[in-house]
Amino acid sequence: MLKDFSGPVFIIIAALLWAFDGLIRQHLYTLPPITIIFFEHLIGLIVLSPFVFKYVLETKLTKREWWLIALIAVLSGLFGTLWFTTALGKVHFITISVVFLLQKLQPIFAITTARIFLKEKLDKRYIKWALLAILSAYFVTFPKGVVNLQTGEGTIVAALYALGAAFAWGSSTTFSKMLLGKVDFKVSTFYRFLFTVIIALPILFIFGKSIDANLAMPNLPQFGFLLLIAISTGMVALLIYYRGLAKTPVHISTILELTFPFVAILLDFIVNHTVLSVSQWIAAIILVFSIYQIAKLRENYVQ
Repeated sequence: MLKDFSGPVFIIIAALLWAFDGLIRQHLYTLPPITIIFFEHLIGLIVLSPFVFKYVLETKLTKREWWLIALIAVLSGLFGTLWFTTALGKVHFITISVVFLLQKLQPIFAITTARIFLKEKLDKRYIKWALLAILSAYFVTFPKGVVNLQTGEGTIVAALYALGAAFAWGSSTTFSKMLLGKVDFKVSTFYRFLFTVIIALPILFIFGKSIDANLAMPNLPQFGFLLLIAISTGMVALLIYYRGLAKTPVHISTILELTFPFVAILLDFIVNHTVLSVSQWIAAIILVFSIYQIAKLRENYVQ
């Protein structure tokens, strides 16, 4: 009997798309983070609606599911993306290694909340490969394991925002898993985008009162990049991710997401001609091998 590995494959594809997010988002550096959050979710919602609206009409949600959707929208759609974008802005979208801290710390929150809320059991094999994957990803991001905090006063603040994003996205993974056990991934994605838009709108309105209106409103090229985010690293990536998450335990999916920093390092080399150190290449190879081993553990959780 063939094992179903589609869940891990979808999660890795989503992570590959997310690796491009920083490169696209750097073109929006003049916009306040809340403006980026609102418009990227609004555009994604508009694009997504015609394809999923019939499924939304056919789906009846319980009170618990409504609360889960609201919680996911606040944690992942609003705070996670807001703090991630703010962290990138604090280092001017250049020293992005410190922002990658969120990809190393996110599994801690996801695995902990999954153990608490989903009662997912952890075996020794998973713990071994998970620790190795997290350690390898750390050395992929930071050459020789040294975090450079001398890049400017914004670096430490960026690290704190990255930590907040790690908590928001990591815990949201567990709550999304709880929701996807009852609700189709297409419907979940629609409501997450809808709730994020509704929550972000009053914040954008209040925030807009204190800044230049021209600064808060995207121009035509920026709208183009927001559309690109929606149909690539945003809405489309989230749809793919939710489809994979529905078939994959949280403690496995969150480690597979470490594909993101590995690919981001490669993109940094291709686009910005950043040369990897020997320690980074060794760590990258170990990371890929660890991800492969964790994907193999998936067969023990097929329902």
